[in-house]
Amino acid sequence: MVSSPGTAGIERAPRVHYGWVIVTALAVTELVSWGIIYYGFPVFLQAMERDLRASPVAVTGAFSLALAVSAAAAIPVGRWLDHSGPRGLMTLGSCLAVALTFAWSRTGSVPVLYLVWGGMGLAMAMTLYDPAFAAVVQWFTRHRDRALLTVTLVAGLASTIFMPFEAALLVRFGWRTAVEILAVILAVITIPIHALALRAAAPAPPQTIEPHAPAPAPVEGVTLREALRTSIFWALSVAFAASAFASVTVTVHMIPFLAQHGFAATYAAAAVGWIGAMQIPGRLVFVPISAWVGRRAVTGSVFLVQATGMALLPFVGHLPTLIPAILLLGAGNGMATLARPAAVADVFGRRYYASVNGAIGTSSNGARALAPVGAALLGAWLGSYATLFWIVATALALAGVTVLVAELRARLPVPPAP
Repeated sequence: MVSSPGTAGIERAPRVHYGWVIVTALAVTELVSWGIIYYGFPVFLQAMERDLRASPVAVTGAFSLALAVSAAAAIPVGRWLDHSGPRGLMTLGSCLAVALTFAWSRTGSVPVLYLVWGGMGLAMAMTLYDPAFAAVVQWFTRHRDRALLTVTLVAGLASTIFMPFEAALLVRFGWRTAVEILAVILAVITIPIHALALRAAAPAPPQTIEPHAPAPAPVEGVTLREALRTSIFWALSVAFAASAFASVTVTVHMIPFLAQHGFAATYAAAAVGWIGAMQIPGRLVFVPISAWVGRRAVTGSVFLVQATGMALLPFVGHLPTLIPAILLLGAGNGMATLARPAAVADVFGRRYYASVNGAIGTSSNGARALAPVGAALLGAWLGSYATLFWIVATALALAGVTVLVAELRARLPVPPAP
């Protein structure tokens, strides 16, 4: 190696791709943000009910409102990300989340709780997975799946780490002081990291595209308007909405369903917890399977995996299907988290990724907000949880088949050469 004058004998270490700095930063901030502004609410739910003298439905409605606002904000947030990058948006979102978490600790009535959590929905849209994935996608053409996997594996521990910690704070200090402590943690960790570590990526040179990809490299600039004219956009939107609805339906309604079949409450709660735990191995196998069989096949198959898990649930009173259902539902949920950003980036390109992903996220986040009440009403109308699970399984299967047979690239409007 030829050394420059004054540096004889010293070899310069290879530079670390800055995208991995982005991944590390977002892994930390997503872990903390999910742990506090998403998983904190159920920990303090009963304490808020007693303190505010409100019913579970009234208090839980504030969280559903937050999810609905997050869904409505997805498209404008995506446009901001495409135009200005993640730093300003995610920093502002963290500041908003901190201010609203402090306000949450001072809430004295249900209307104020709804006002605070309506604003928290906007903070969620600005700080949780969608903007984080947009930041990662802009930095990676090669190893994108690996980068997204890293962020989700760390953030996937949010409930495991924070819910016991928040429960301990609740017991020791009461819910209001506990929330104040969480607001300080949120401020100290997320605001400086978002403000200092995040930066926009420069356009990737052609040679950074995967050299052995089985399909042509994704177009760099399919706009949201162009994406809306493709069948695959609508197929993905419906499929991920069905996936989100199914995930929340199982989380909320599986415990009473299992109780009807004679399972103890503690056993039923553990079953739901294991579905969450199975998301991690699901994410771990997503990357190698995608490399082996191709992204389109894996994306469509994710919904078929979830459909199979849902279809097994009605048999738990007669056959030993609970453990296979847990494995399939958990793995399917975990893979779906990675499948959406990966599929959107591959199909529609990186340039307008955040806008297109935000539009698809509007349907899935809306389904997530609707699921707790919607599934309850649908189950009551149908007369049983088993019938509800059958219908959701059918919807997932149809969604999976639709994505599998859709032409992912054939109808994309490729911009003319300059």
